[in-house]
Amino acid sequence: MSDRPGGEHRLITPDTVKWGPAPPALPPGAEAAILAGDPAKPGQAFALRVRFADGYVIPPHWHPVDEHVVVLQGTLTMGLGEKADTASMQAMTAGSFGLMPKGKRHYARAKGRTIIQVNGMGPSRSTT
Repeated sequence: MSDRPGGEHRLITPDTVKWGPAPPALPPGAEAAILAGDPAKPGQAFALRVRFADGYVIPPHWHPVDEHVVVLQGTLTMGLGEKADTASMQAMTAGSFGLMPKGKRHYARAKGRTIIQVNGMGPSRSTT
């Protein structure tokens, strides 16, 4: 895997992921690891993993670019709209895929320890 043409191969196994604090746009308590690229750089593909504790809540927000989300572990319940409505949230279990189109408001909650991978093209950020 390479984050730029002609770059070095990078093979990352689950036990070698380097977790650190999540981006400041997320509420405190999440952890993140950039696997490739830089989400802040325009035109650069990125792969980002985010880890949440059980019950972690992501309030309604949106992104300026499309984001592809894959649930690797646990369950991420997601909803659409500017206000959180737990009754309308859909459970995404491990192996699920979601496309978060740019500008579309959404929110989420973790059930159990949950890990997701987000792929997209920078610049990406969360906006409330």
